[in-house]
Formats: sequence, C-alpha cells, structure tokens
Amino acid sequence: MDSNFSFSRIHDAQGVNLNSIHSQWAIIENKSIFAAYLKKRYSLKPFQLIDRTNGGSIKNDLLSGLTVALALVPEAVAFAFVAGISPIVGLYGAFMMGLVTAIFGGRPGMISGATGAMAVVMVSLVSEGNQLAGAETAGLQYLFATLLLAGLIQVSAGVLRLGKFVRMIPHSVMMGFVNGLAIVIFISQLGMFKSKGEWLGGSSLWIMLGLVAMTMLIMALLPLVTKKIPAALTGIIVVSLVVILGDLETETVKSFIVANGGEGIKAGLPSFQIPLIAFSLETLFFIAPYAFILAAIGLIESLMTLNLIDELTDTHGSGNRECVAQGAGNILNGFFGGMGGCAMIGQSIINIKSGGRGRLSGITAALALLFFILFGSSYIEQVPIAALVGVMFMVVLGTFAWSTFKVWNKVPNADMIVIILVTVITVLFDLAIAVLAGVIVSSLVFAWENAKRIRARKYVDDHGVKHYEIYGPLFFGCIELFNSKFDVKNDPEEVIIDFKESRIVDQSAIECINKLTERYLKDGKNIHLRHLSSDCVKLIKRAEKIYEVNVLEDPDYFVAIDNFRQAQNALANK
Repeated sequence: MDSNFSFSRIHDAQGVNLNSIHSQWAIIENKSIFAAYLKKRYSLKPFQLIDRTNGGSIKNDLLSGLTVALALVPEAVAFAFVAGISPIVGLYGAFMMGLVTAIFGGRPGMISGATGAMAVVMVSLVSEGNQLAGAETAGLQYLFATLLLAGLIQVSAGVLRLGKFVRMIPHSVMMGFVNGLAIVIFISQLGMFKSKGEWLGGSSLWIMLGLVAMTMLIMALLPLVTKKIPAALTGIIVVSLVVILGDLETETVKSFIVANGGEGIKAGLPSFQIPLIAFSLETLFFIAPYAFILAAIGLIESLMTLNLIDELTDTHGSGNRECVAQGAGNILNGFFGGMGGCAMIGQSIINIKSGGRGRLSGITAALALLFFILFGSSYIEQVPIAALVGVMFMVVLGTFAWSTFKVWNKVPNADMIVIILVTVITVLFDLAIAVLAGVIVSSLVFAWENAKRIRARKYVDDHGVKHYEIYGPLFFGCIELFNSKFDVKNDPEEVIIDFKESRIVDQSAIECINKLTERYLKDGKNIHLRHLSSDCVKLIKRAEKIYEVNVLEDPDYFVAIDNFRQAQNALANK
C-alpha cells in the first residue's frame, strides 16, 4: 500500500469523493451539536402547533383563539384611545404581538397584545413627541422609534438570559400581582358603563347589567353541561343574537369606537415604514428613557403572566425565549405601525379557561383579529360591549387570588404586608413599580430575618484558648450583631474563630473580619481563623499569620464581592 495514502484520494467507482462526504457528515454533526447547545442554553423546544400532552386539541385551540380575538377588539381599541393614537394602530399592535409571540414565544397558550400598562407610558411619549416636533402626528412616529429600541432591549435581555431572574419573585409578590391586576381589569370595565362621559341610567343601565349577567351565567353554567365548546365564545354569540334579534339599544363595538372619536375597525394590511423622525443624539436621549421603561414593563408583565400560566397548566415555559419573542414583536410593530405591547393576563386566562393550550390558539387569535380588520368588521362591530364586559368580569373572578383571605392569619405578617403593598401599588401606580417594590421589601425582610440568625458558641479549652464557633451566614445585615459576640479586651492571648457552620457571603463580611482581626492584633493577641474558603483567605489581610489551613475541611465557595480580581491584586501587592 502507498505510504502516502490519504482519505482525500479515495473515490468510488462513479468517481464520488468520499472525503467530501466525510466533510459533509462532519458539518451535519457540528450543526447537530450546535443545535443541541442552543436548545440547552436557551430552552429551545421543538415547535408544537398543538400541545396534546396537556389536553390540547385542534378544535379547542381554534375555538379558544376565536374567543380571544373577539375579546381583543375592545381592549386594543380602548388602550389605543388611552395612548392618544388611532384604534387601528392598537389593533395592528395586538395582531403583530399576538402572532410573533404565539409562533416564537416561550409560553404556548399565552396571549400578547396592546396593554394598558404600556399605554399609560405611551400617553406622555406621544404628547411630548408632538410638542418636540411641532406636529400632531410626530408623537406617533416617536412611538414607533421607541418600540424599536425597546424591542432591542428585550431581545438583549433574552439573549443574556435575564429571564431567569423571574425566579426571584416571591409568591407573596405573585399574589399581590394577580390581585392588583384583577382589580385593575375590573375598574377598567366600569368605564364601559358610561356613554359620552356620563354614567348609564334608567333602562340603558338595566339592559347593560342584564346582558352582562346573562354572559356570566352562561360562562358559569355551560361547563357543567358540556366542555366541548368554549363558554366565553358561547356567551358572546348568544348575547349578540339576543341584542340583534331583540333590537335592543345598547353599546356595541361600533358605537364604542365612534363615541371615542374613531370610525371603525376596518382597515387594510399594515405596511412597512421606517419611523419618520430625525435620527440624532437628541432623539435618542428623548426616546431612550421611555424605551427602557416600556421594555421593563413589558418583560415584567410577560414573565409574571408566564409564571401564572405555568401554574394553571402545570407546565413550564421559557422566560428567555419569551423575552426574545416580545422584543421581536415590538420591533415588528415599530416598522409596521403597531402600538406594541406585551403579554395580556386577562386574554391569556380566557384562552386557558376556554381550552387553548398550544401555539395554534394564539396564532388563531392573531389571524382572526386580522380577518376582522380586513373582512369582518361589519359583523364584529355589532357585538355588544356588555357581552365582552361579562367575559372580563369572569376573568376578574378567575384571576383574583381568593386564597389570600384563607391565609390571612396563617402566613408571616411581612408576607401579608407585601401582598397588600403590591396590590395597592398595582392599582394606584404601575405593575412594574409594584413588582419591584414587592421584591425589594421581600428581600429586605429576608435579609433582616437572616441577620438575626448569626450565633456564636463560646468556650475556653484546657489550654486557655478561647474558641468562637460561628453559626449562620455572615453578611452586611448582621455585622453589628456579629461584632457584639466578641470580647476583645477580656479574651485570652490565643483566640480561635471557627467558621465551619458559617459562610462568608459578601464584601461587608470580609471587611468585618479584617477589622476584627486588627482589633485583636492591636491588643497584642493572637487570632486564628478556621474553615474559610480559599477566596476569603486571599481577601483577608495578614492571612498567612492568622489563618490555619485545613485542606480536608476547608469549604470551597466564592464570595459576592465587587471587583474580586482587583481586590486580590491589591492585597497581593501589600
């Protein structure tokens, strides 16, 4: 055999280069490895249009999606009016957000669209944009540009895997979140009982209440008879037929839009357009704060809703994937003239309660909404507002955590305070602020409770050596209590501090140990530290004199300290 034999020279009878085949297999193998890496790192699950493992079916997804589409119309229109923009922009936003997140999102069955939490921020953005450019339509263009930047921020959050931090949200904050959101949804529906700014009265009010009650009764009783058709969709259809056939005078989708200055929901397909603004630093400084606020609100509400849907369906979604999908949806809105949005807890619950489980339900809702805009506007505009209000009232009843009253005297007082705090802030201010406030208060309570757990067992051995055996984590919250355990002046010449049952958590703890050792050394006493991790030893001054190394028993963990490498280098140079 030729000593220079190589694989590249092998050909079969037809002249096929086997080396080329080998290279192709190598490429395929590398792609498979890369795909597996992406799947593991970003929770990329196979695309499933229908989730049959969780009770999903084509029929349920289609009918629940249609139900959600009907409920989306007045919501999208109302939020567009809140933001001071055309209702068509709100409908486009609901369609694009719903479609993108349904296909690419991390939580099948969750519905996204235009939301009130983001619309409230958009009010001042559109208003200030109009003033900045001196034109009535300029604010809308600034909104589109802001959505592009907000979308990029959300995509970045997903790529950097920041969605995992939703795990840091305590259950008490979650309960306050759903309670506050239920109240907000309820209050928003009360506005539907007004006509031309005045509260309904007389026969108009009684008709409205009767139709709302009829819708709620159908939704409550129909599941007891059959679950093959969505109760919400049945309620909307039945009440609509009663109004149309009975020729009842009540508010409809059409009259609601007209009363708020619109003309209807009929429009064409959204078209691509780059925002018509001056791209400059001044523009960037103007839209950047709004973009960060909108991105934060969208991500927090979406991830909280994802957690809630996870609990309702006993499944697990991908927060990071949802962040990327939410960002992509907002970027698409910025280029195609939608108002953007995020996950909608009300519509998501309608979808889940109606049997929607897979991506098909969200896709159906988005495409049905587009169909309404293009072809079915004349029919959808006849749907009575009372039927949609009844559906939302049932959502309120299903969203509110009634178990809050059962645990009132059973959970710690701090948790009840957090629940009430998050609920109140959600109603009075904003969802994002409420969740952040709840997490901060819960974190402070946790730190305070753990700060009280630092303990020290003291004894003097037969050789006259004073021992301090430390129990509990040592961090910024318990520094004062930790220092109070030591009696530097009255301690003997030799002192041993044992951290076997403790852990050094942060920089404050490191500095505390440094100062304590300096106090002992200043009094001419010898101090020995035991069972510290290697990184703690490197950061403690004069460690070679005061630390006893026990290779077999010393723990191995890292300390949460700022600029760890710089601190090590600084100590090494001393």
